[in-house]
Amino acid sequence: MRRTALLVSAALLTGLLPLASAGAATGAEEPPPVPVDRFEGEVPFASQPAEGIFTWGGDSDDPPRLELAARDDAPEGDKVLSGTYDISGYGGFTHDFAANEPGHDWSAHKGIRFWWDGKNTGKKVNFEIKDGGSNGEASELWTTSFTDEWTGWHQVEIPFTDFAYRTDYQPVGGIDQNLGLTEMWGYALTLPTGTPGTFAMDGVELYGKADPALTTKVLTGAAVYPVKEGGTARVPISVATTGSVPLGEPVTVAYESAGGSAGAGTDYTPVKGEFTFPAGTASGAAHTVSVPTLKDKAAESAETIPLKLTVTGAKAPAETPQVVIDAHGLPYLDTRLPVKRRVADLLSRMSLDEKAGQMTQAERNAVGTGGDIAAYDLGSLLSGGGSTPTPNTAAAWAKMIDGFQLRAQATRFQIPLIYGVDAVHGHNNLVGATVLPHNIGIGATRDPGTAEKAGAVTAAEVRATGIPWDFAPCLCVSRDERWGRSYASFGEDPALVKQMETVVQGLQGARSGKDLDRNDKVLATAKHFVGDGGTEYGSSTTGSYTIDQGVTKVTRQELEAVHLAPFQEAVDRGIGTVMPSYSSLDIIGDDEGPVKMHADGAMINGVLKDRMGFDGFVISDWQAIDQLPGDYASDVRTSVNAGLDMIMVPSAYKDFRTTLIDEVKAGRIGEQRIDDAVSRILTQKFKLGLFEKPYADTSGAAAIGSAGHRSVARTAAAESQVLLKNAGGVLPLKKSQKVYVAGSNADDIGNQTGGWTVTWQGSSGKITDGTTVLEGMKKAAPGATISYSKDASAPTDGYDVGVVVVGETPYAEGIGDVGNGNDLELTAADRAAVDKVCGAMKCAVLIVSGRPQLIGDRLGDIDALVASWLPGTEGDGVADVLYGAKPFTGQLPVTWPKSQAQLPINVGDTAYDPQFPFGWGLTTLRTPPGGGTLTLKALSLAAAAAQKAGSAEAGRAVVGKARLLVQQKVGQDITPAVAKPFADADHLLLSGRYADAVAKLTEAYRAA
Repeated sequence: MRRTALLVSAALLTGLLPLASAGAATGAEEPPPVPVDRFEGEVPFASQPAEGIFTWGGDSDDPPRLELAARDDAPEGDKVLSGTYDISGYGGFTHDFAANEPGHDWSAHKGIRFWWDGKNTGKKVNFEIKDGGSNGEASELWTTSFTDEWTGWHQVEIPFTDFAYRTDYQPVGGIDQNLGLTEMWGYALTLPTGTPGTFAMDGVELYGKADPALTTKVLTGAAVYPVKEGGTARVPISVATTGSVPLGEPVTVAYESAGGSAGAGTDYTPVKGEFTFPAGTASGAAHTVSVPTLKDKAAESAETIPLKLTVTGAKAPAETPQVVIDAHGLPYLDTRLPVKRRVADLLSRMSLDEKAGQMTQAERNAVGTGGDIAAYDLGSLLSGGGSTPTPNTAAAWAKMIDGFQLRAQATRFQIPLIYGVDAVHGHNNLVGATVLPHNIGIGATRDPGTAEKAGAVTAAEVRATGIPWDFAPCLCVSRDERWGRSYASFGEDPALVKQMETVVQGLQGARSGKDLDRNDKVLATAKHFVGDGGTEYGSSTTGSYTIDQGVTKVTRQELEAVHLAPFQEAVDRGIGTVMPSYSSLDIIGDDEGPVKMHADGAMINGVLKDRMGFDGFVISDWQAIDQLPGDYASDVRTSVNAGLDMIMVPSAYKDFRTTLIDEVKAGRIGEQRIDDAVSRILTQKFKLGLFEKPYADTSGAAAIGSAGHRSVARTAAAESQVLLKNAGGVLPLKKSQKVYVAGSNADDIGNQTGGWTVTWQGSSGKITDGTTVLEGMKKAAPGATISYSKDASAPTDGYDVGVVVVGETPYAEGIGDVGNGNDLELTAADRAAVDKVCGAMKCAVLIVSGRPQLIGDRLGDIDALVASWLPGTEGDGVADVLYGAKPFTGQLPVTWPKSQAQLPINVGDTAYDPQFPFGWGLTTLRTPPGGGTLTLKALSLAAAAAQKAGSAEAGRAVVGKARLLVQQKVGQDITPAVAKPFADADHLLLSGRYADAVAKLTEAYRAA
């Protein structure tokens, strides 16, 4: 009785038909409604993997409070879903279906509807449905909204045709961006923000008969069809059905060439017609429409010919396909001309709107299928960390980027996109790629040749997927291990960072840039300019970060010597792009206070471009201009005038481009500044050969993750291992020994590779292809007894030696800052494993981490200690040194502290009392020389001779012998009197001052 009366009331008040008569209104074939939620208790409050309703929000106050409330006026049954909310950020609730059961098939229905108790707030409520993927939290999101503009119960009907693919947030990077409705995982509502409110909802159900447009689609092979002038473009038009079943009803397509910038009759022969796919036609059947173009003798920019389609009986293509007559005969297209002339010619033809587009970089998800690339003349796209195609394969990457490049062909001058990605230790976003040690491990190798080879492997694998631009290397000089980016640094000494900058040649090739058009080289990026490694702990104002994106406070002399020096080296090596830091710079004595680097024209224009002579382009960091003080127009104006040439505005590309144009028109940004920025960008595009070859050259794809590339990574991993202690010669292991392996990082490829692996933050577990340390050990000693117990719970009797592999789990950037939920201590489980194994037998402890871990309280019980850093996918390299196939040769790239209270602690400090000094590293390569001070005197003379002759190889060899002699005498008795000169000696060695280095080592020897 209650439901009948309510429906009549609703019909009278709103004009809606009651549910009971819906079938009569739409025809006898309409299926009955299918309940999704009745809110009578059949669906619990729970979350994945179980089915249930759960809340969420931007912070602890934002999730709404829900209950199943009994109400006399409930439209369905006795209860409704009732809630209260007061949301400042974002919040809402979700009904997810159980992840351990198949997704639901909604394809037989027209849409989804529910009852909403209106409060007439006039506010929008976002409603989403979840399609595809493995479960409700790993699915595509399709979104629409309704407005609360009535009072009392009202049935909201939403046809599935109203939903749009949500591009700004996809937990798995997108599935297929097709609302198939055959694998649905539930729905979600996002509630209004700003004011407290209440709501009630009831009777969620599927209704109506499926719209043919939901099950049958007309598709074109692409959105853009470039053709040379005088050629004929062929546009395939196909029909597709959900489930690939034959057509149930005929589909008619009428087509006509009309509009666009090309002239009918002068540039092309007009076409018009109609064809039908009859009922019973197989899904995938196609018809081709040919559009002939005409040839004249004039040089021209590209011209467009839209092919308008009118579809009956199916959903029409989302976009009108365009035939594009290629630009031709213009000087900028002439490969015989110098790049400078080509740039000047193209720049002279471009409008302000087109120039602004070149300075704009958007994220791939934000542009969806890419229609905005031509609409806004976008110059660049990027993949943020973990933003990948589905499936995440090399072929899918190339196909995706080629699709975006095709869109750029519909612009007037067909300026290709430059696509960028953070490949910071190999092509780390791609599953199956070769993942090398992070930079801190490369710094530990002390081998410029290895750094260059690492860069070359990265470049080859990145370019083979169609990506010509890498946001690497990081040239930060890490001065505080509490920084969540510590592992991105080659080390704490600028001399070491400079030595490792051979990676630039590995990435780009020749310093002149002549190799950039090769299919195995990419444009590199020196980041983050300048001082990001020197930020003070506690100075960050970004969320819960403690040090990342904070303030670097230095004297001008410190700035030059420590933080600027690596960038001068990069400029000298021909680096193509530079990325400023999120951090601020506060130069002591200039009385200006902290200045955000993205606004620091004195450093970007004055130092980088003018003084250092950098002739590439400057790219901002992710949404970094939003951190500048002032309104958005001020952010744009300040950053561009400071010298930024391209701005990374992942989803705000429309607002940025419009604002930039307005600022130029208002005279607040000079046209000369715009022309300089665009010239720099175009120069690199020409050098990369993108105008001639915009699409992916996948001929090198077979080398991705190949044995040859993994061999380079394996060598790098082996060379990065730093032997800090080796009492009794526990290492290398003997293949005859029975080995007990334990620890959280012994058999975890995700922990071993760290952050920036497949996703931004990385994750534990089997996330990509590779060999764990444990697997490498078993391969290195086939037939040997090697037992593994992660938590060391298995019995320890009967083993000769234990290997405990402990350390950190993955993180990236400020998320990993100490104090932001992180510290430098081993976990309780790792400590317990070390204690149990090392208490039962001789043991070697390997620390797999992005920075030093505090181990001093257990050091006396540990026989051998190894800093393994984050060795990448090739655990074989770690096993190589454990079993002596290769020697330990690595040296500390950063100082290893005794306690967190010592931080920051660095080579050159006046007070210097570390656990292990900068440069420390025992070796199993050779026996230290004997002879004590007499040998050191002889080595001093040899060092002086090498320095005078400019022989780096001889100088390093001499200092290396002296270092081994000192380490042998010191053992583990590392006093401040030993540590300081020892670390200073390594800095002097890196600076080419070999005689001074031996003198410092002699001082350390005498203090031991």
